Amino acid sequence: MTSIQFNKKINRVLFLIVFIIIITISNSAYAIVPKTNEFYVNDSANLLEADTEEYIINMNKQLEEQTGAQIVVVTVQNLEGKSLEEYATELFREYGIGDKDKNNGVLLLCTLEEREFRIEVGYGLEGILTDGKTGRIQDNYIIPYLKEDNFNEGIKNGFNAVLTEVENEYGITIDGAEKENIIENSNTPEVSIGAIIIIVIFVILMIIGRSGIFYIGGFGGPRGGFGGGSFGGGSFGGGGSSGGGGSSRSF
Repeated sequence: MTSIQFNKKINRVLFLIVFIIIITISNSAYAIVPKTNEFYVNDSANLLEADTEEYIINMNKQLEEQTGAQIVVVTVQNLEGKSLEEYATELFREYGIGDKDKNNGVLLLCTLEEREFRIEVGYGLEGILTDGKTGRIQDNYIIPYLKEDNFNEGIKNGFNAVLTEVENEYGITIDGAEKENIIENSNTPEVSIGAIIIIVIFVILMIIGRSGIFYIGGFGGPRGGFGGGSFGGGSFGGGGSSGGGGSSRSF
């Protein structure tokens, strides 16, 4: 091999190394917003009022002191091309929300441009903050506000709802904690009075039919029934981690 060929080979190797480094950096260093000095809240999208941030910080200080749990609120302008779930899980682990051994952290993440919200839950609180419950918290306490662009009240109300659940889990009371205000989601289906009456009549006929008092052909009685007879159906992260439990909503 000549010196020229050798130099070309070295150059190709160096170019490949530099290319791999650039690709690795671009893929791994997407814009997860950094921790703030207060840690408990990072309003990088400027959606919260100053007194709301102070409230979240003060409530968290008491909560962490008594239980080790942390409820961190983060707002971002956009997700930099990531999915909401990916971003939330990465941010949760990067911050280390909650106690390392208890994994009792919660993340409330709001993204402005995509208009999405997620509650991410640490392993240790998944028993009380199930996917279904965090979804209901969003539907009843957060999303109705966010649809009206009232981000400050919606996020604070959702924070209070989560805080209440954590208080109940540990049997504690946080001084100065405000109660959440429930606002039923307008998408929740309503049951009319007429439908309720029909259901009541149906149940009464079922009871009468099974008791043998009333019998018309196959509509109840000892030989009838419906198709066979059944009816029913200032701190730092504590090192906590999340396995992706929680819920996401669009608004």
